[in-house]
Amino acid sequence: MRKEHEEIFLSEYERKELLRNRIYGVLPVLAIILLICLWFAASSNPASKFPSPMSVWERYLKILEKPIKDLGLMGHIWASLKRVFIALAFAWLLGISFGILIGWNKKANALLGPIFTAFRAVPPLAWVPLVTMWFGIGEFPKVLIVFVGALMPVVVNTQAGIANVQKEYMDIGTIFHANEWQMLTEIAIPSALDAIFAGIRNSTSAGWMVVLAAEMLGGKSGVGFLIVRGMDSGDYPLCLLSMICIGVVGYLLAIVIQFLERIICPWTAKKSN
Repeated sequence: MRKEHEEIFLSEYERKELLRNRIYGVLPVLAIILLICLWFAASSNPASKFPSPMSVWERYLKILEKPIKDLGLMGHIWASLKRVFIALAFAWLLGISFGILIGWNKKANALLGPIFTAFRAVPPLAWVPLVTMWFGIGEFPKVLIVFVGALMPVVVNTQAGIANVQKEYMDIGTIFHANEWQMLTEIAIPSALDAIFAGIRNSTSAGWMVVLAAEMLGGKSGVGFLIVRGMDSGDYPLCLLSMICIGVVGYLLAIVIQFLERIICPWTAKKSN
């Protein structure tokens, strides 16, 4: 009798869980539909200059036929992504290394920590005038500005993850007579992977935002350049089309980083569930 009740309870629980998962799957679709409805409502007023969905679609078709600066929409997106990927590669390499250094070594933290804290308070775009003065407005300055914006989140999260490794883990290493290098590479860094990936996620979104701002300040390619081009020429459908591309690409980048995190840190998926 008891087993029958348990089976009924489990089946009811499974049905509720299935219903809950379906609701979570439908909610994003409803949100997109609601957003599109608001878009139609905002553009339906004749006095409003807000581009309608049809005008944005027509602008998309036009940019396919007549590229801007010899680049189509995907070409401009790829130009922005290349800058971000190059900057992120260096930001992750140097940021994780520097974060491990100041998070693990107290002397390095005492020496370099205050300098890093001071530079961390400076917004990435505040470097634009100096970078432009030193290097002009070519490709390297844009990548450098993105690097500065993407570096800080990686360093902060890596430092916090290394510095806050649970004492019980370190005690186990001491019991097994692990040396300092083994304690760092086999205990501290694996334990800090969650925090490191949190920094990678934040740096990716920060880098994508910074590159768009850098392109808006000067450039001949990229999604940020398209927004400036549309603003200067009164081509508001081009501005909105570029903004949609920014959101879609940012969402795809977040999915890719999340996928990599679940491969390298599968326990994070279990925590989220």
